[in-house]
Amino acid sequence: MRVIGGAARGRRLKVPKGQAIRPTAARVKESLFNILPHDFSGLRVLDLFAGSGNVSIEALSRGAEIAILIDESPRSAAIIRENLNRLGLSARAQVWTAPVTRSLRKLAKSGERFDLIFLDPPYDRELVGTTLKALGQSYLLSTAGKVVAEHSAREAVKSQYDHLVLNDQRRYGDTLLSFFITEATTNSAL
Repeated sequence: MRVIGGAARGRRLKVPKGQAIRPTAARVKESLFNILPHDFSGLRVLDLFAGSGNVSIEALSRGAEIAILIDESPRSAAIIRENLNRLGLSARAQVWTAPVTRSLRKLAKSGERFDLIFLDPPYDRELVGTTLKALGQSYLLSTAGKVVAEHSAREAVKSQYDHLVLNDQRRYGDTLLSFFITEATTNSAL
C-alpha cells in the first residue's frame, strides 16, 4: 500500500497482518481522493476505526493541518504511529487508542470541529449506523465539512442522522462510500 498524492507520494505504508484489519483498497482510496477537494491545506481530519492510518496519512500528505486517528486496537495504533514517524507526519497527528464512541463524546465536550471525518468500521457488524448516529449528535463536523463512511454495500445507511444528511453514495464492488454533509449546508444551497 502506498501514498498516492502529496508530499509523501509513492511512499509505502505498513499494514497490520491478519484478518482483523481491512485497509481501504487502492482503487477506493484513489476514487475517494478524486471526489474530495485536491487541496487539503488547513483542513482538520478525524479518522475513526483508523486501521493503518491510510486515509489520514493521505490527507496529511496533501496538506491537512491535523489528523486525529482513533482505533481501539493497540496493534493498529502502533502501526499508525510507525507509518506517521517514517513519513515525517507525526507532528500533525494524534493517535488515540480508545473506543470510537467514547472518543467522540470526549471530542464533542472539548468543542472540536473537523472538516473531514472518515469512518471505516469492520464490515457487517452494524457499527456504521451507530457511529453515524453518534456523529450526528456530536456536532463535530464543521459547517462546510464532509463525513465519509466506507462500509459494506450490505449495510444500509439512513438518509439522515440528526443534522447529518446523506449527500452522495458511490459503490465499488462490495464497498460503498456514503458522503454526509450538515443539514445547514443543504439548506443554504437551496
